[in-house]
Amino acid sequence: MARLWVCAAAGAGFFLASLVLHSRFSGSPVLRNLALQISWKREKILYRLDLDWPKYSEYFTGATFCVAVDSPNGLVYIAQRGDNIPKVLVFSEDGYFLRAWNYTVDTPHGMFAASTLQQQSVWITDVGSGSFGHTVKKYNSFGDLVQVLGTPGKKGTGLNPLQFDNPAELYVEETGDIYIVDGDGGLNNRLIKLSQDFMILWLHGENGTGPAKFNIPHSVTLDSVGRVWVADRGNKRMQVFDKVTGEWLGAWSNCFTQEGPSAIRFTPDGKYLVVAQLNLGRLSVMAAPPVGNIGDCSVISTIQLPDQVQPHLLEIDSKTGAVYVAEIGAKQVQKYVPLNNHIHALGG
Repeated sequence: MARLWVCAAAGAGFFLASLVLHSRFSGSPVLRNLALQISWKREKILYRLDLDWPKYSEYFTGATFCVAVDSPNGLVYIAQRGDNIPKVLVFSEDGYFLRAWNYTVDTPHGMFAASTLQQQSVWITDVGSGSFGHTVKKYNSFGDLVQVLGTPGKKGTGLNPLQFDNPAELYVEETGDIYIVDGDGGLNNRLIKLSQDFMILWLHGENGTGPAKFNIPHSVTLDSVGRVWVADRGNKRMQVFDKVTGEWLGAWSNCFTQEGPSAIRFTPDGKYLVVAQLNLGRLSVMAAPPVGNIGDCSVISTIQLPDQVQPHLLEIDSKTGAVYVAEIGAKQVQKYVPLNNHIHALGG
């Protein structure tokens, strides 16, 4: 069996991340059925699984929904769901557990670390139905609540005051401007841009299939040339907007005929997008489009995970290019490291 996996890893078009899952999968149908999931399609292999991250996986005690990377300070935040467990875990970038906290977090969905060398902060979208739910909240690295957007415990569609219903994810620019996708199957299907003092700059907020309309907007990110990308999961596409005006620039759908994207992030050099598809258990590396031309998506490389792993959201370290994937089915976060030629391309 070991020899089979060596041959598969060498000859397959993608690296099977599931070769060495954590011990909780040992002997399970997931592991036993891996041999059926080898693809021989030849593609570039850009990443390898970091088998030493984290150092101890027993800290994962719930369903891991999201991950955020504080690159300036070398920290990795993970949010998990479950009863009587710490909702947020903090690791070092080399995999050592540092601390945990469980304050004013009900049901985490998305995270983003908006840190500098002077200030460490992490934002969490909370989709819970309890007293902390339907909010977007900012914390320091020790779990102290700094800012709350939305009406805690009350879902809604209002803009003044601002209300959310199952806010899925956010992205915070260095300027402090905030992009929020709201919601994950709730009342709202909208993309909101807020200023650093939380004023609405522009929004697209209608359910539908046309341009600038959404069906479960699930992930949001920015590229290096001022475009906002949204994983429009229910519509099986990604939509692209101008970050200043909010103008709709185009959409990608040709890569998502089977399932829509659940997560999207750019590599530090801006050349690639890494995209997760939850139920397909797939990570795809796609070529970023040139300025002024969205065109169609082109898959450069894929990482196929086994059934039931369910990659939900992901984050990329802006310094090293490492990809961290929160897997709600496997109840773990895995780290993928760029191969040497790719690291060089990233400037590392």
